[in-house]
Order: sequence, then C-alpha cells, then structure tokens
Amino acid sequence: MEDIYIVGVGMTPFGRHTDKSIKQLTAWAVEDALSDAGCDRKSVQAAFFGNCTQGHFDGQHMIRGQVALLPLGFDSIPIFNLEGACASSSHAFNLAVTQLRAGAADVVLAVGAEKMFYNDKAKMFSAFESAWDIETFEDNKNYLSQMGKNVEVPPGSQSAKPYSPFMDVYAALGRGGLMERFGITQRQLAAVASKNHGHSVHNERAQYRNAMTIEEVLAAPPITYPITLPMCSPISDGAAAAIVCTGAALKKHGFDRSRAVRVLASVVRSASARAADEFNKGCTHLAGKAAFEQAGISPQEVDVAEIHDATAIGELLSMEALGLCEPGTSGVMAERGETSLGGKLPVNPSGGLESKGHPIGATGIGQIFELVEQLRGNCGPRQVEGARIALQGNGGGLWRIEESTEHVGIFARA
Repeated sequence: MEDIYIVGVGMTPFGRHTDKSIKQLTAWAVEDALSDAGCDRKSVQAAFFGNCTQGHFDGQHMIRGQVALLPLGFDSIPIFNLEGACASSSHAFNLAVTQLRAGAADVVLAVGAEKMFYNDKAKMFSAFESAWDIETFEDNKNYLSQMGKNVEVPPGSQSAKPYSPFMDVYAALGRGGLMERFGITQRQLAAVASKNHGHSVHNERAQYRNAMTIEEVLAAPPITYPITLPMCSPISDGAAAAIVCTGAALKKHGFDRSRAVRVLASVVRSASARAADEFNKGCTHLAGKAAFEQAGISPQEVDVAEIHDATAIGELLSMEALGLCEPGTSGVMAERGETSLGGKLPVNPSGGLESKGHPIGATGIGQIFELVEQLRGNCGPRQVEGARIALQGNGGGLWRIEESTEHVGIFARA
C-alpha cells in the first residue's frame, strides 16, 4: 500500500467568530496549511470539503466546497462536498487518503469549516435535530430513555434552558453504558472534564482556557444527569485543513520529510445492527479494530489520543470501544490521572471538544492538527513527551444507540 503523509496543517482558533464568514475561516485554515507544508496551491490536485450547517443557517446548499475554495485559487480541480455530522472533516480526510492510494492524485487538500454561533438560540440548537433519523425520532427517544433506568436521577439535575438534544443522548448512553453497567461515577466524569479544561490552558487555539477542579465541574449548572455544563462541548465556529501527499510526492514537491507525519490508518465505519448490550460490536469498536489491523499495531502502542468528547461521557465510551483500556476501567483511569498529561495515556491534550471547542464540520481535522503537532514535538507545555504513535477517533450523528459514523486515524512520526 502506498505510503501517505500529512505535510501541512492549519487551524483557526475555535470559538465565536462573529466578525468572520465561513469563507474567511476556510481561507485562514487553508492558507496556514499551505504555508506549513511549503506547498504551492497549484500543486494541489483535488480538494475535499466538510461542512454540516451552512445550508441550515445560510441557505447555502449543494456546492459549499466550491463556494469556499474557488475564490482561494483552487479552480478547475475536483472539489468534493462531504457531510457526516461531527465526522464531516474526518470523512474529507479519509477520502483524501483514498484518492492518493488510488493513484488519482499525489497532493490533496482536506478541509472542514463550520460557523455555528447565532443569536437565535432556538435555530442554533435545531441544527442538531437532523443528525439522526427524523422519521423514527420518538421511537429512538423512547428507546434511549430506558437505558440506565435503574440509575437514580437526582432532583434538580435537568436544565431549564435550551441545550443540544444530543446531551440527552449522551446522558442515556452514560447511565446505561457506563454507570449501570460498570459503576462509573459522576465524579469520574467530572475528572474527565477537569482534565480537559486543564489541558486547554496551554492551547492558544482553544475556545476555553480556564482550569477547573473536579469539585467545580460537579457544582456547575446541570444539563441533564449526569452531565453538568463543563462536561459538554460548546457551540463553536472554526476551520481546519490538512495537506496530504504520497511518499513519491515528498521528494517531487520538495516537502520537508522531517516534518511529515505518516498516515498508518484511516478507517470509516457506519453504525452496526448490534443489541444494546453488545458493546464489542459497535461502530467505534469496528472502526478501531480495522484501523489497528491496517496500521499493524496494537492499542497498547498508542502514545497520545484525540477522541470524541462531545461530552465527558463520550470520551469514556470511546476509550472503552477503541480498546484503549480494559472494559469498565476508563473512569478509574481518568480519576487516577492516567489520561492526563504525564499519565499512562494522555487523552485530548488539546483540551478536547469540551474545552478546545466543537465546530462540528471542522472537528475531525482539528483533532488531526493537534496530533500532527504532537508528533512533531511542537506543543510546548502540553507536549506528550516522546510521542511517536497517535490515534484520532471522531464520531458523527446517531443511529439507534450508537454513532451513525466513526473515523479512526492512526499516525506516526515519519
């Protein structure tokens, strides 16, 4: 199989960019990626563009990638539009890698961009309502409500303010998949959030950069039990981009091999038909298993991970599904500091979605940006010492009781 490399990455700060359009955010990330790679835009032979909500908010459908990229000088090349909920830019990255492996190009751009913060809160949160099968919404809601039904929900643990409907999904999965099944506690979930907020202090691109103790996380306003506000990702704007090339193109285009990061695996899987208690047959588990097989390594060889923590519950569920810990131990690992910087397996040194931010169409490549910088040794106070193997896990949408889609990427220092 052809060796594939990431030679350039770019990422805007994630947050509220009320003065920037989605075109401007895209241009910011793309220009930074080109500069980072030392790549002329005319060398790029195809582009893959991930975005979810621009149609919902702005009415721009059908040709979002062309609208964003043609003004940047990427004329005449194939531009593909990808939409896969929170995994949209991971889909863009995966298809960029596939394009290279197929021999259809030797230098490709993958980019994700999203502008989600709007003053109309009802419209803003409604953007999430089509990330599952809208025809079976009530059936899904009723099914999820039965998960973790034996877990006592304290009074006053439900927010009266609007929030993303996916928080109810995560809460149900957390009560059923973690608390009822393994005895994972709300305090352990708070440890995840505290860890991620602490990591983000050192990330200049993070939306939030304030450390929080476990007690502060637990005392924060409730969203829906067991989730409190700091345990869930914010509404964000932002963009991220990657320049990807073949091994032969490294020399051909004069890219710096010492800064290149090798793609050991890039795998996408869709939701499985598993039963609620068949945790080892789910989408994330299947994507992870295939990725480790493709990379030829085991989960124990991973030095650093960026995984999908739209809530603290999501981080623990992903760790379990990806085989990064023994079943039922993810909460204990977080509470012991084993997933913190300096721990056994640092997870989300960027601050994760909870603190770095979550502009859903840009999130996947945002994770890849962090891992490329980690493998280059460029992360300063949040650097994972000696990192050589990195894993990215990014899910999107919901199908019954799991993600509709999951991308797992594995990367190595070249």
